[in-house]
Amino acid sequence: MTQNSKKRFGLLGRNISYSFSKGHFTTKFEKEKYQGYTYENFDIQEINVFPEIIQNTEYLKGLNVTIPYKEDVIPFLDKLSKKAKKIGAVNTIKITKKGKLKGYNTDYFGFLKSLKPLLKSHHKKALILGTGGASKGVAFALEELGIEYQFVSRNASEKAIDYSQLNSDVFKEYQIIINSTPIGTSPNITSCPDIPYELFTEQHIAYDLIYNPAETQFLKNAKERGAQIKNGLDMLIFQAEKAWEIWNK
Repeated sequence: MTQNSKKRFGLLGRNISYSFSKGHFTTKFEKEKYQGYTYENFDIQEINVFPEIIQNTEYLKGLNVTIPYKEDVIPFLDKLSKKAKKIGAVNTIKITKKGKLKGYNTDYFGFLKSLKPLLKSHHKKALILGTGGASKGVAFALEELGIEYQFVSRNASEKAIDYSQLNSDVFKEYQIIINSTPIGTSPNITSCPDIPYELFTEQHIAYDLIYNPAETQFLKNAKERGAQIKNGLDMLIFQAEKAWEIWNK
């Protein structure tokens, strides 16, 4: 199907030269012959530059949003979908014909769809490492799956335990461990969250939202103990396809 109209899409983030989205959508546009469709990176150091991008970019129809702006972008939007409002983080923006900005969260959908096939009956509880914007979509997906979760953060708070509290009792109880922090992303591929990896077992799932490298140190360490591992690539593909549906509906 050949589409001959000018439409621009892009990714909003910081230090995103490595971005999956640009490659994914550029290939899609070539393969499906969407002529005049382009996808670009809007790499900004501060969120307050965002309105300038919207004003100065002609034909812009939709944006993906990545770290660290999934929460910071919300005040700049005109409207949020019900789910994005509940989640409190946005990773997809649709620009309407009237120029209004509506925020959605497709991360939770991508995560849910990619985790579901791995689940066995004993996977009842999950630990989410990190409390940033990415962790919110994960938590929402776990709620939909009926899985209890606990946030883990550098500092304990009302809603999170800290890393020093992770012991064998916790690992026995929580058999899904999800890294929603950027620790271990390329080029820092030898870094990993500071958790007791020796406590992983064959009963555990280790899931990393990172997809570059394909096998992070977190995943390698868990795999050595027999855990089932999964990186964030499928999640990204599923959330990107959902974003594409939203932009085109």
